[in-house]
Amino acid sequence: MIWRMMAALLLSLGVSLGVGPLIIRQLRKLHFGTVIYELGPAHQQKQGTPVMGGLMIALGLLLSQVLLHPFPWRGGWDLGLGLLGVSFLSMAVGFADDWIKAVKKRHEGLTPWQKIAGQVIVAAGFACWCYLHPEIGSRITVPFLHREWELGIWYLPVMTLVVIFYVNSTNLQDGLDGLLGTITVVSSSAWTMVILIGVFLLGWSRDGMTPAGIFSLSLAGACVGYLRFNRYPAKVFMGDTGSMLIGGATVGLAMVTRMPLLLIMVGLCPILSSVSVILQRYYFKATRKFGKDHQGKRLFRMSPIHHHFEKLGYSETQIVSMYAGITTVASIIAVLSLLK
Repeated sequence: MIWRMMAALLLSLGVSLGVGPLIIRQLRKLHFGTVIYELGPAHQQKQGTPVMGGLMIALGLLLSQVLLHPFPWRGGWDLGLGLLGVSFLSMAVGFADDWIKAVKKRHEGLTPWQKIAGQVIVAAGFACWCYLHPEIGSRITVPFLHREWELGIWYLPVMTLVVIFYVNSTNLQDGLDGLLGTITVVSSSAWTMVILIGVFLLGWSRDGMTPAGIFSLSLAGACVGYLRFNRYPAKVFMGDTGSMLIGGATVGLAMVTRMPLLLIMVGLCPILSSVSVILQRYYFKATRKFGKDHQGKRLFRMSPIHHHFEKLGYSETQIVSMYAGITTVASIIAVLSLLK
């Protein structure tokens, strides 16, 4: 199990590094560049930077999962198949959004209803797959308490909402050079530790969980390779193609391990990005409606909150380092919560 996981890490890293220059060159040739708008922070120097770089993460993840998967495959209930499904179907929604922006030159991409419709289909389908899976079902583990919580039929709507929320959270998190890629390396490593503890200490099925372990380290390796091209100053952005792939992959790992509550810690930074946007929006509406001058006020200088830190004068590299540190500490707590 462990040698396959390590091989997957190296293979996905090698694939991502190898195809990166080719993908960037092709994206430039097709003029698939980022458009920077006045509403955002002062990132005008990033105008035209190639987008859809998430494709290099996708290729590294896919090849590692397929080539290093232990044979025989376990049919439709194989965890590797389920994880690839939720990841690449989530990516398909993001790819469509990027494609419309790049090719159709519609900066808003998919309409909100088109995007949410695609996400609902993917999320509900994966929730049903987990619910019916003989080794997953409707029970989730409660961290620290070492108990299971039976959700019953409520598992379906609750987990559907979790998938949608987290995929959109990672999409919001992808706003600075190297930010989402860096925290994904940390979080994927944490999910690897969760799987290893589950197999060697908690009695999880070794054969069943090996594909999930391969998947988590493949994601980490592919993101390390991607960061070679996305670290500040970035030569490519992952776009919705990559951010939604990562969102689907991460929430998929949480659900197949029956540990969605660990997302609160391992996925803390993306969740805070979503929370900051929600708070900003409702605070602005409330102050505009009930304020004396009916002028809306902002809780943060800008949301998602990583842009608030930019407005305070922090550099992109400082913010990435801060987020990586927060994710590391939160992930360590998450892993320790499994130990009795």
